[in-house]
Amino acid sequence: MFWGLVVIRPATLTLQPPLPLVAENNRLKIFSGSANVSLAQEVARYLGVDLGPMVRKRFADGELYVQIQESIRGCDVYLIQPTCHPVNDNLMELLIIIDACRRASARQITAVLPYYGYSRADRKTAGRESITAKLVANLITQAGASRVLAMDLHSAQIQGYFDIPVDHVYGSPVLLEYLARKKLPDLVVVSPDVGGVARARAFAKKLDDAPLAIIDKRRQAHNVAEVMNVVGDVKGKTAVLVDDMIDTAGTISAGAKLLREEGARQVYACATHAIFSPPAVERLSVTGLFEEVLVTNTTPIPPERHFPQLRVLSVASLLGETIWRVHEDSSVSSMFR
Repeated sequence: MFWGLVVIRPATLTLQPPLPLVAENNRLKIFSGSANVSLAQEVARYLGVDLGPMVRKRFADGELYVQIQESIRGCDVYLIQPTCHPVNDNLMELLIIIDACRRASARQITAVLPYYGYSRADRKTAGRESITAKLVANLITQAGASRVLAMDLHSAQIQGYFDIPVDHVYGSPVLLEYLARKKLPDLVVVSPDVGGVARARAFAKKLDDAPLAIIDKRRQAHNVAEVMNVVGDVKGKTAVLVDDMIDTAGTISAGAKLLREEGARQVYACATHAIFSPPAVERLSVTGLFEEVLVTNTTPIPPERHFPQLRVLSVASLLGETIWRVHEDSSVSSMFR
């Protein structure tokens, strides 16, 4: 039994599936890696196509094998594969599928990355470190991808790491639509750190210019953060903590505790990517801390990581519409105006 799990598939941005158009255009092909097949199936349904047939297997020594089982010569191929846990396996599988499509003479190969692994290693913060986000971009490009479609990159600068076109889409419309339906009173949008202020400000603007608060914190080590104080008024208000991802939930749960101490009446957490590494579930499911934890299905959430406050919103229609617009050479940015 999945306690507390609610999967919501809103008609994001009142998008209408382009079913008749796709049915007439057999050059559009959708394939899925093994990382998040359920999301890929939803995207394919939105577009009115079937997922392309593909054989994936693993040899005794752990090597991956991929074979595309239909002709894709001259086709526009979209490969849906978040590079989430296990990151290295999913990334390698993506590269192998891209290579298989390139060798099968696909006209264009778009890597659709609902979640971009290694995105937090986007700069050097100390000597002798790797900028792994750039390395991954190089690998995807060299494998043969023609374009990348990514959702909520950890930092916008990652787009510049690619020498191929990048379409960057946002999961916020899905989260905003859900919050708007709830008609929450006395909203204040809270950034869990200074680095997320731009994201929180954009979020607040879409919620009728709700006021903004910032949590000042000091990070002691990777996945360890010490919360200091709140900059802004949250007393008696409904606080909405906004971040791009929740990993171990140390930052967002500590922020929620501080907001409660500062007098916030209700606390909601919003994030596009639900990584939920241990001990995230234990932190997020503490009674009386969060009213709801809102995430999307960019990464799969196994049953053992479900908890009563969790709400999972689908980004399938958003990704499907973006794929269709890319395929038809239409504007993607206009979706978010």
